[in-house]
Amino acid sequence: MTANDARAAAPYADPSTGIRLHAPAPGWTIASDVVVVGSGVAGLTVALRCAAAGAKVTVVTKAHLDDGSTRWAQGGIAAALGDGDTPDQHLADTLVAGAGLCDEPAVRALVTEGPDAVRRLIATGAHFDADEVGTILLTREGGHHRRRIAHAGGDATGAEISRALIAAVRAAEGIKLVENALVLDLLTDVAGRTAGVTLHVMGEGQRDGVGAVRAGAVVLATGGMGQVFSATTNPPVSTGDGVALALRAGAEVSDLEFVQFHPTVLWLGPDAEGQQPLVSEAVRGEGAHLVDADGVRFMVGQHELAELAPRDIVAKAIMRRMRETGAAHMYLDARHFGAAMWQERFPTILAACRAHGIDPVTQPIPVAPAAHYASGGVRTDLRGRTTVPGLYACGEVACTGVHGANRLASNSLLEGLVFAERIAADIAAHPAGPGEPVLPDPAPAPLLASEARYEVQRIMTAGAGVLRSAESLTAAAAALERLHTAAVEAYERDGKTAEPCVETWEATNLALVARVLVAAARRREETRGCHWREDRPARDDLTWRRHLVVRLTAHRTLEVRTTAGPDFDATVPVRHPAGVVEGPAFGDDGAAAAQPGSAAGRRA
Repeated sequence: MTANDARAAAPYADPSTGIRLHAPAPGWTIASDVVVVGSGVAGLTVALRCAAAGAKVTVVTKAHLDDGSTRWAQGGIAAALGDGDTPDQHLADTLVAGAGLCDEPAVRALVTEGPDAVRRLIATGAHFDADEVGTILLTREGGHHRRRIAHAGGDATGAEISRALIAAVRAAEGIKLVENALVLDLLTDVAGRTAGVTLHVMGEGQRDGVGAVRAGAVVLATGGMGQVFSATTNPPVSTGDGVALALRAGAEVSDLEFVQFHPTVLWLGPDAEGQQPLVSEAVRGEGAHLVDADGVRFMVGQHELAELAPRDIVAKAIMRRMRETGAAHMYLDARHFGAAMWQERFPTILAACRAHGIDPVTQPIPVAPAAHYASGGVRTDLRGRTTVPGLYACGEVACTGVHGANRLASNSLLEGLVFAERIAADIAAHPAGPGEPVLPDPAPAPLLASEARYEVQRIMTAGAGVLRSAESLTAAAAALERLHTAAVEAYERDGKTAEPCVETWEATNLALVARVLVAAARRREETRGCHWREDRPARDDLTWRRHLVVRLTAHRTLEVRTTAGPDFDATVPVRHPAGVVEGPAFGDDGAAAAQPGSAAGRRA
């Protein structure tokens, strides 16, 4: 029996916090075998594979099917598809980018199963750019030592993948679609097993208002949480809803401090907020140079790959150069591409730049880092299972262990594919009908006013952005705690809370995710991957080559504990007087035995 099989057979403790969002009681119910929350590459792949196995699937998505993060992916999907490339080489590049925190079994699953997963995606209907004889064209991106990035439409890979999967889902038997629906909370039965979700449908389609979907398996594929910062490449729907739901359900999250800031985002001015245009890493992969205002290529000598160094290194170098020169941005110079190459290879980026008054054919592009991708998320095993029975997570919302402290470019779409297929296989192997949902006893969590969203973004940008320190993180934690405490005290004092609606639910989710991110970033007293502590500039493998795991308690405090290493858990956490629970870093020998339900049991 494998470790994963042992965990599957073991009894679950009830992890539920009893906390739920303040919302009306469900006014309608539909039944399904599987609920998939999200309609990106991860969610739609799970839905297709589960339906193919005969399950009744309900796909719930916050806006329209193609409004998630997948369609914004420009660069491509990484896999060892080219001559001379191997999964082992892909694994090596991924481990280097992850800065010592990748879980190697998860990475090995990714790179080994990735090529065939991409071929199945092509069989589903996705068309990648190819030469005249049909060979897929491959490019390079940061951190890759080989050309292994397959792309579509030049720089519209995500849009093509989304198109193909949506067409397949609409044509499939057994898949029900619920669009314009924000999922609120997980339903569980008396044994603590998943029994479905509650959701709010926003006035379109056959359903309206708050309802419930009953199912024995729920797959979170809700994407990222980039909207927790003022400037991000993420679409407006990326408000951390899946992570927040999982926390309220009692699930563990991990590595949330590792938010990747994409180094080359089109700079639109000092006051720009919301979703910003991305300038794909593939532009540098094809030979563009990063330069300062004087035309100096400042990445030369910083890393053996210069502009193609891993993203955390490039982002840090840009920020350092900005501080040294007092500039608000740097430049990406690709004028030597010429008009024909820009139009053929990067038409989407060319159009975005020109829409903002920049012509990259004749001008260098002003760029600066912006929040892009969450390397951490809801903690899962190799089958996508979370610590709540029947609840799965996949894609950017999940922490599979693949990305470590910094995601390797274009591994995200591949992770969505590979682990979606693994989840579908596990659901098919362990079918479970939903039990009778039990409504928790405690009062629902009070909601923050909709305008709190912008306050959270300002707090996070100032205190937990690219540059962090003990001082900035302490200030951010205090400001977030004031928001949270004021809402709780007002509710406990006179029962008042913000009016339940999409805007207040999103603001409340963002505030919870922000609290967790800051708690983990304060705890990690080193610089590693995309977590840059100005006051702790060195990487400390002796003390910090370990994960931080966070869960929400029934008292709405956060438990934060460390693991004894990348692949296994440490000792039982102890209570911290400030209301955060922190486990000891490690024992005298720097290690601890794996416990039942630990990462060793989940990622073997």
